[in-house]
Amino acid sequence: MDFNALFQFLEELQDNNHKEWMDANRKRYQKLRNSFVLWLDELDTRLAQIDPDYYPTPGKKGVNRINNNLLFHPNKPIYKDHLGAGLDQLTKQGDFYIEIGISKGALAGGYWRPENKTLQSIREAIDYNGEELVKIINKKSFKNTFGNLYAQDDKLKSAPKGYNKDHEHIDLLRYRTFAVTYDLKKEDILKDDFVDKIIKIYKEMLPFRRYLRQAVTV
Repeated sequence: MDFNALFQFLEELQDNNHKEWMDANRKRYQKLRNSFVLWLDELDTRLAQIDPDYYPTPGKKGVNRINNNLLFHPNKPIYKDHLGAGLDQLTKQGDFYIEIGISKGALAGGYWRPENKTLQSIREAIDYNGEELVKIINKKSFKNTFGNLYAQDDKLKSAPKGYNKDHEHIDLLRYRTFAVTYDLKKEDILKDDFVDKIIKIYKEMLPFRRYLRQAVTV
């Protein structure tokens, strides 16, 4: 995958964010997208080799559209400034997300504002065995890699229904999003060992994702 060429295209797209320019450069975009899909296929194979519970997800299925959803976000530009994809995609929620963009890049995993049934399952797991999740997220290497859980401000102001406000793990129970992210720098993406770096981050994230996976499937 020629990420330099992808960055160049995305930069030009942001300077010409309209359908006429995209139509004139559609073949160029399709070539880059197809290369990205093939790169995702190779990454998908690598991830499946290190995680026995991994759900194989072809790049063509995982890759996201470059168009913004203007129905829900009418003020956004027509086209995104990145390519994104979700792998290990048993469902759209809880996947391993990759974003390659000119303003930012990221690796992420977990549940963003999950539906109520899923959120309740995660809270039940914390109520039953929150010590395990605390152990995972407080591990030094985990903290150094991801920092705190994503969306620190996206919490209930009080205890969720059915839980006491003095619960041992009330801080975790108040979360509405259970996810972590790792910011990618452009120089990370352009290095020859970029895939190896992704594998390293994935392994660090894996206990956290396994905890959530078990919570929503048991």
